[in-house]
Amino acid sequence: MSESTTLLIAALRRAYEMELETLANYLANSVHLDGLLAEEVKSALAKDIPSELGHATALANRIKTIGGTVPGSLEINFDQHSLQPPQDTTDLLSVIKGVIEAEEGAIAQYKKIIALAEGSDYVTQDLAIRHLADEEEHRREFTGYLREYDRHSARFSLTAEPKKADRKPGKKKK
Repeated sequence: MSESTTLLIAALRRAYEMELETLANYLANSVHLDGLLAEEVKSALAKDIPSELGHATALANRIKTIGGTVPGSLEINFDQHSLQPPQDTTDLLSVIKGVIEAEEGAIAQYKKIIALAEGSDYVTQDLAIRHLADEEEHRREFTGYLREYDRHSARFSLTAEPKKADRKPGKKKK
């Protein structure tokens, strides 16, 4: 096997690991989050699970096709610390930011695969280009959620602890 194919297989295997980890974290967070504001994000995460599984499946098939071995669970390195389900089940902001970070990682990995495949493996390059487009769309969706969350936070002081005077019954703000 050529050195370029070996490097390409390693990059595909890393992308495969990333897709599986994202899938696991999307599933966990789509169930874990609570609260009125979380419903849209939970739904979006649940909707993206089949896409992430499809990416992992396509990557596994490509790895096998070009002579590699698809990693099993004992060979997979998971490291998405920012996308772990938060202790506070209403911490929507950490999940939104974690999704954006995961999508940016996937985008970088697919760009790496595209560059490695340039001029030598157009099938792999095409696969990576299609997955790149999906990841960019997922990132766009969640940056929109982040903007909306920020707007609502500023409008309703969602991130600030209410002042003591604001919590007293019957007390009006000036």
